[in-house]
Amino acid sequence: MQTDELTLFRDMARRAFDAEITPYYDQWEHEKMVPRTLWNTLGAAGLLCPDVDEVYGGAGTGPEVTLALIEELSDMGFGGFASGYGIHSNIVAPYLTHHGSDEQKEYWLPKMVTGEVVGALGMTEPGAGSDVQGIKTNAVRDGDDWILNGSKIFITNGMHADLVIVAAITDPGKGAKGTSLFLVDTSLPGFERGKKLDKIGQHASDTALLFFQDMRLPAAALLGEVNKGFVIMMQELPRERLGIAAQAVASAEGALKLTIDYVKDRKAFGQSIAQFQNTRFKLADVKTEIALNRALYEQCATQYASRSLTADDAAMLKLASCEMQCKVIDDCLQLFGGYGYITEYPISRFYTDARIQRIYGGSSEIMRELVARSILGR
Repeated sequence: MQTDELTLFRDMARRAFDAEITPYYDQWEHEKMVPRTLWNTLGAAGLLCPDVDEVYGGAGTGPEVTLALIEELSDMGFGGFASGYGIHSNIVAPYLTHHGSDEQKEYWLPKMVTGEVVGALGMTEPGAGSDVQGIKTNAVRDGDDWILNGSKIFITNGMHADLVIVAAITDPGKGAKGTSLFLVDTSLPGFERGKKLDKIGQHASDTALLFFQDMRLPAAALLGEVNKGFVIMMQELPRERLGIAAQAVASAEGALKLTIDYVKDRKAFGQSIAQFQNTRFKLADVKTEIALNRALYEQCATQYASRSLTADDAAMLKLASCEMQCKVIDDCLQLFGGYGYITEYPISRFYTDARIQRIYGGSSEIMRELVARSILGR
């Protein structure tokens, strides 16, 4: 999609988000979940999985359109839903597109485009977070079927999900080389949702515990080849981290806009806060940090579109953008004074929504280790 077309699409999407999300978002934050119907509404508007091929009902755009939608949601302060949207459109759909069989794509992708199916990614477990090689969920062959047992935690879209891509051990003792991925239909017997997890931020994102008890999956549920799950995950991580960076940069930009408006209006000691040197210098620093990270993000997005984004560069981007996001939003909140700590002011939501970004998708500590390995080797 050309730049002018993408700008028009962004404007259209923002108007749709403003109409369908803005009036209700505070309520959804209080309820700690968006309504299931929102997915159907966005699907009907053509705002889900736009880079899915037209043969499966998508618009057949480049990945930049999906990333642009994540940016718009994040800039508008809908960080919780931006995460759920990213899981659905920017992670689960590409997993299927890149690694699914024709039958799997024909069955699942059209439903994801319309919102009939909500997607989730089941990797993290109580004892395995950033170290996905430590998962315990397992799948055992039984004739042509697989029997799945285990649990997953911190699963975004977990309460709404109709499809969960689940990582499971299929060859015990081989670690990462014995891991496979499965397309789990949550309507099947043996699937159970645990409680909705209560978080300090991203409240509109429904995050849950998921359980699999002797769940019988057909052979067709296997995504890709047996024992190639870890390889697939590593191939898809750059896009996942690119999406997280989109959230980071755009939410920082959204927070800066709120702060500029506030400091111009707020008076102290007979003048607007914007006239104080501390405010001016702080905003200059914030704008510069955002600009530097946007440049890196756009460079990596271009590399991804040309299939040249490496895992190392994606790790650097994820590390830099999420650390920047948390720092600059904290700086912005500080300029609000006590009002920044009051939930009535949207800057407080930007602040609490941002904190998880340094953890999910690979923590900042893991990103540093990956970058260090790229420099020094193991």
